[in-house]
Amino acid sequence: MELLSPLFRPGAGSQAFTPAAAIQAMLDVEAALARAEADVGVIPPAAAEAIAAHCRAALIDPVRLAADAALAGNLAIPLVRQLTALVAADDAGAAGFVHWGATSQDVLDTALVLQLRRALEDVGADLDVLIELCAERCARHRNEIMAGRTWLQQAPPTTLSLKLAGLLDALLRQRERLRQLRPRLLTLQLGGAVGTLAALQPHGLAVAEQMARRLDLAAPDLPWHSQRDRLAELACWCALLCGTLGKLGRDVSLSMQTEIAELCEPEQAGRGGSSSMPHKRNPVASAVMLAAAARAPGLAATLLTAQVQEQERGLGGWHAEWETLPELLCLCAGALRQAVELLRGLEVRPDAMRRNLAASRGLIMAEAVTMALGERLGRARAHQLVAECCQQARLRGESLADALRGHPELSALLSHDELSTLLEPSQNLGAADAMVARVLRRYRERTDG
Repeated sequence: MELLSPLFRPGAGSQAFTPAAAIQAMLDVEAALARAEADVGVIPPAAAEAIAAHCRAALIDPVRLAADAALAGNLAIPLVRQLTALVAADDAGAAGFVHWGATSQDVLDTALVLQLRRALEDVGADLDVLIELCAERCARHRNEIMAGRTWLQQAPPTTLSLKLAGLLDALLRQRERLRQLRPRLLTLQLGGAVGTLAALQPHGLAVAEQMARRLDLAAPDLPWHSQRDRLAELACWCALLCGTLGKLGRDVSLSMQTEIAELCEPEQAGRGGSSSMPHKRNPVASAVMLAAAARAPGLAATLLTAQVQEQERGLGGWHAEWETLPELLCLCAGALRQAVELLRGLEVRPDAMRRNLAASRGLIMAEAVTMALGERLGRARAHQLVAECCQQARLRGESLADALRGHPELSALLSHDELSTLLEPSQNLGAADAMVARVLRRYRERTDG
């Protein structure tokens, strides 16, 4: 799987989940625990500093840690064993206070939160960049008219700017969701064996407050060992963002088809080639975003299913989170990084847009004609007659204008100038530009604010 990481997980967020990062996060928890206990008089300050001095990932044997975890059932147990041995080699008395009053899940959950915080910093930064690029593109392409498409068929005209405004609008919501969930997610876990902090009585709550302060995490009202909504919420956010990015990948890849060719991913030597067809220029970024969108719902579903945990500490559901959430977040980060590169270098081809607008010989403007005639004939009658003209135009290979002018009833209702206006795409964009302006205004307000 590591061979595919540069393709599917190029985001910097994946660095938060390397073996060294995972080990260091657990050690950071152990160091904070010892120092917090010293802060409130549970253990001697000298012991806390002796423990903290050995909380360095380089001192831990990762191969032995992994092998021992297979027997212990989690990484924290063998980590504490190695850390205790390291401390004991220098200070036997201090070694007795390693992991004092905590349980394995306290270490693993809080370490995961630390890793998630680091990863979300990178993801949030990339999301900000993507939003900025999208807003810039939105403003740049306000005059680029193209065929709208429904059910993969041409429909009335729209603008590239409006399509991008839809993406920008969704990304702004995703950023707001991230801002809202971060305070809930970045929360300390410290509860001891069954969440009562009995082993630290009467200082348990004070230790938790100090530990949270040292790790710059929120101190919860009580431990969340078997209430996993925080992690499930993040999983759902990742899946939502992957879906938004997948939509971008779908639209760009469809627009990049040879017969359409209105948009194209950035060109780069060796990118998107074929082992057999020298001419190919495949949409690689779109493929990665679509792959993430396909995988994310299933991974998020695992986290949702894992919420149902037994009594005070879960069996199996907790374990199902360990690989799933990091994988989901890394896929999300990778898709986000691909989206940034795609929008940064997106090729826009107005000539192809104009060509495709004209491909139906005016048929895509049938709705505008129908609405104009509906004021005189009623909507149902107008729709019927225009549909007959459209069918005739297709069968005869003529334009909609010719079919309408040749219709004895309709030709008398539409003047030449009126029909020309109705068949002009630039005159039938409705509130497209006004809606783009509203989204850009909200972008500026939320960005400046």
